[in-house]
Amino acid sequence: MNSKTIVLDANILIRAVLGKRARELIFKYAATIKFFAPEIAYADARKYLPALLEKRGIQSTTAMQLLNNLTVIIQPIELDLYIELKQQALERIAIRDADDWPILACAMRFDCPVWTEDVDCFGAGIATWTTDRVELYFSE
Repeated sequence: MNSKTIVLDANILIRAVLGKRARELIFKYAATIKFFAPEIAYADARKYLPALLEKRGIQSTTAMQLLNNLTVIIQPIELDLYIELKQQALERIAIRDADDWPILACAMRFDCPVWTEDVDCFGAGIATWTTDRVELYFSE
């Protein structure tokens, strides 16, 4: 069986830290799915997590360590690996949210779908999965 690939958005990284289901799926399929996320998705998660953690009364150190540990399973992708696809990605998503172009560019680079809860990615010409349906893709 060939390994499948998927690109994760920052909101899925955040859900993997704060929630249960996304993290369970990532660990369950770590051996059979190649998980990627642009470095900017990790940066966004690091930016937004502290306020979310404080709001929920969760210890920041432990949660941020979990996010850092996810890099073992969800490979961070450097900008230079997908920058050449920036213009194409922007053409697909700029009207909705131009800041999401790295997610699309990575998916285009690896010819794979995106795992996100962000509706801005829908209709951008890339298969898009949400947490409640992504296991269908993993188990195909």
